Amino acid sequence: MVDHPYTRFRGEDLILRDELAIDRTLLANEATLLAYVRSALTLIIAGVTFLHFFDRGWLLWLGAAFVPLGVGMGLFGAWRFRRMQRAIEVLRAR
Repeated sequence: MVDHPYTRFRGEDLILRDELAIDRTLLANEATLLAYVRSALTLIIAGVTFLHFFDRGWLLWLGAAFVPLGVGMGLFGAWRFRRMQRAIEVLRAR
């Protein structure tokens, strides 16, 4: 069984300070997701730009690598966001 870091808290034991900490964590989680999305879009746009403007050479290969890397980064960011959201929901449900 995986030991959850928030098992020591019970719903009735949470005080205002704890609730505010959870809210800050939610906002930080959303900011992290936006940073992943921003980075993923930057990689995809750079990759498409390299593919469009360069016919041959290493920049073409770099562009071909940036597009899937950007898509992967976006998917990883969404997965990480969702995983943290579930952990926060578990804490809030108590």
